[in-house]
Amino acid sequence: MDQWISWVATAATITAACMTASNLGTRITGFGFAVFLVGSLSWIAVALMSGQSALLWTNIVLTGLNLFGIWRWLGRQARIEEGEEAASKRSRTTPGETLFPVSLLSKAQVVANDGGVIGHGIDAMAGCSSGTIRYVVVSEGGIAGVGETLRRLDWKGVEVDGDQLRCRLDDDGIQSLEVVEPDQWPAR
Repeated sequence: MDQWISWVATAATITAACMTASNLGTRITGFGFAVFLVGSLSWIAVALMSGQSALLWTNIVLTGLNLFGIWRWLGRQARIEEGEEAASKRSRTTPGETLFPVSLLSKAQVVANDGGVIGHGIDAMAGCSSGTIRYVVVSEGGIAGVGETLRRLDWKGVEVDGDQLRCRLDDDGIQSLEVVEPDQWPAR
């Protein structure tokens, strides 16, 4: 029986680690912690059946951390994202400028003028006193960050469209943008 439970614990732990490490959004990260919880509870069962006190206490602590992760990502963070989405939607029908959550700049698809996805936003740089966004760093190519190219996309060429960033460039235009090293972003 403990062999079967240890395989459940192993599978849950590996699956949860993939889910949280992939950084695929709030909900997937939150569900990753839920799967981690299945793993830590299974490891507790294995520890109790086999008399391994170090494994038991490690997974008691991990169970607490997994419960915190579930609350953090499926509770608190999910509500924050619902709030930013609601404010953005309401701003489309009220006088004044339409708003978007700045966190969008670190996760949005970047779409070319022909509608094709050309990359994903990584982050952006803004002026300290003006608050004006100067540029967005776009990740192009690669898998999970391996083999990607980072490029500087001037904010003047970007338009927020729902949960996407639209730019006036095509695939060739993106290739002409300045390449940015991960630890050497432009100061201007």
